[in-house]
Amino acid sequence: MHKTQQEAVAFLQEFLGKLVDTPSDREVVLCVPYTCLSVLSKSLHGTRVKLGAQNVHWADQGPFTGEISPPMLVELGVRYVIIGHSERRQYFGETDATVNQRLKAAQSHGLTPILCVGETKAQRDAGETENHIFQQLALDLVDVDQSNLVIAYEPIWAIGTGDTCEETEANRVIGLIRSKLQNPDVPIQYGGSVNANNIDAIMAQPEIDGVLVGGASLQPESFGRIVNYKPL
Repeated sequence: MHKTQQEAVAFLQEFLGKLVDTPSDREVVLCVPYTCLSVLSKSLHGTRVKLGAQNVHWADQGPFTGEISPPMLVELGVRYVIIGHSERRQYFGETDATVNQRLKAAQSHGLTPILCVGETKAQRDAGETENHIFQQLALDLVDVDQSNLVIAYEPIWAIGTGDTCEETEANRVIGLIRSKLQNPDVPIQYGGSVNANNIDAIMAQPEIDGVLVGGASLQPESFGRIVNYKPL
């Protein structure tokens, strides 16, 4: 929940200048608050940056005050949508059942969902990381098309804390996630205190296809450095 429309446009003007030498095979997506979608959709036209939303409802319309439907996002040129982020699960009652509904609704309208999974500090300390994530995947991915999907592994204890998961451990968990998928080619990202200082080491890991960036994406300079990572 950052940036007014004016702030978002100012950010974009500076950020686009950071992408001049970015390798063409790198996909860049900005997942912004609903209020910024329209203005950024117009500003991103003709650029290499794609537009994403931070959530979506499972119904096309109806008595769901405060929610946004897939057709509303499609109309604005949105291509991606984050679903099941830990903050949605923690603060707003998101369950694996509603995550599953949102995933299927997004896909039915041609949106590519970015499914977030990950464990809490208590679950990790109790040795429940793998079982918890496997259960999330089993419930979230029922009848979901794995040919139009991105998964983000976000250890909740590492989000916004500065306590990044060790690159090799993130790589291990992402490899385990991949082993549970019907389609091993699903892009799997890492998210959790990603920044300009650790991006090169993170992206050097063979199982990690990309990153889901939070706080470090708010400044054009730091996010530009992340997008332009240099593999070790």
